[in-house]
Amino acid sequence: MTSHYSNMIAGSVTTAGKLDVIAPYDGELIATVDTVDKASIDLALNTAHELFNNKSKWLSAAERIQILNGVSRLMQENAERLITLSAKEGGKPLLDTKVEMDRAIDGINNCIECIRTNHGEEIPMGINAASMNRLAVTHHEPIGVVVAVSAFNHPINLIVHQVGPAIAAGCPVIIKPADDTPLSCYELVKLFHQAGLPEAWAQVVTPTDHDVTEALVTDSRVGFFSFIGSARVGWMLRSKLAPGARCALEHGGVAPVIVEADADLENALPMLAKGGFYHAGQVCVSVQRVYVHRSIAKQVAEKLGEIGNAMTVGDPTSDKTDIGPLIRHAETDRIHEWVEQAITAGAEKISGARKISASCYTPTVLFNPPEDISVSNQEIFGPVICVYAYDDIDNAISRANSLDVAFQAAVYTSNLNTAMHAYKQLNASAVMVNDFTAFRVDWMPFAGLRHSGMGVGGIPYTFEDMQIKKMMVIKSDKL
Repeated sequence: MTSHYSNMIAGSVTTAGKLDVIAPYDGELIATVDTVDKASIDLALNTAHELFNNKSKWLSAAERIQILNGVSRLMQENAERLITLSAKEGGKPLLDTKVEMDRAIDGINNCIECIRTNHGEEIPMGINAASMNRLAVTHHEPIGVVVAVSAFNHPINLIVHQVGPAIAAGCPVIIKPADDTPLSCYELVKLFHQAGLPEAWAQVVTPTDHDVTEALVTDSRVGFFSFIGSARVGWMLRSKLAPGARCALEHGGVAPVIVEADADLENALPMLAKGGFYHAGQVCVSVQRVYVHRSIAKQVAEKLGEIGNAMTVGDPTSDKTDIGPLIRHAETDRIHEWVEQAITAGAEKISGARKISASCYTPTVLFNPPEDISVSNQEIFGPVICVYAYDDIDNAISRANSLDVAFQAAVYTSNLNTAMHAYKQLNASAVMVNDFTAFRVDWMPFAGLRHSGMGVGGIPYTFEDMQIKKMMVIKSDKL
């Protein structure tokens, strides 16, 4: 029997409709989810806003730690069930989803550490006539109601990155999960409630349409907006935020990698293949543009093609699968169109370049595609790696920097000076040396620049963003 998920609004609301959640691999109907209209959204916002405004109901640091400890334990106990559900609804292969679950549990523990180490500071006073006889200190308080709009590609870990810091900071949170992968979010928030978090502190909504989502995000009761998704939607919503609302936006990139002639290819190539083909390329910092010194460029392209050809593409719930489906059939079609366009324009097909089914695409490597077409200047978000030959590293860096997006980049070289030069010259928030662009641990800063985003992600940084520094100044003649 198909499962059904009711809305998770702390109050009585009327269901506006139902959303079908379909497995991207085989089209199976997994579950249905209640959708809500603007009236229900207003109730959720009002509940969260009243909760925040009543400081007597705020959760103490000790209570938040106890709840998060309970969430961590419950996630471990329910890991197998959540991994299977997430792989089915999102299409990420089982083995990779297991890694995501481990990261998510560690993320909750990271939230606990954020609370334990959270503190204010003393502001210097008594250093001139105006500041004499005064003591000034800061204290952290929650910023207000958090509204989190999430993406489909990491349906467990992204929710932890948005909900965990909000609860740790003491903010009521309303989550709008991706329509393609809402079930992991509903199940995770149930665990928060089971761990002792009152329902009003974390509500989950699936709006009927984009207008209802916009009404949620742009409401004046929102203190902080957390968005993970497309640049088009993120920047549009940011432009409509209520005055005073803060936000963090995480969009995509067209990740560049530079491979010098002295690179250790034995170590580099498996990483580059994993970074480009992982989760069918549906990661905001997937390896996409690989600029390789001409002396080894064709060799690198061919070896990446061999590694891709050896990968198993198919059912994400099988532990034998390396690459699962694209999230929607339309994405499979789009990727194939971009690849065919590149080949027609002069790119050499090294491997792949075909649909396996309506939902699955072969790991694809293209050599020297023109730089004025989609695979070279837009985020593919599919299992496609483009390799470009270069003669001079500064030319490669210039080409890498030529787009209006900037996120994570990488350079492979055995020369320290070359690595430092690339680090300094590449437009990126992080440059990986002898590692792929998709490297991430959840306590490090993670930030898209330019069109790629705004603000800094990573659990401790999000935790900090969801608070205000409140200062107290004490005047006393005894000071």
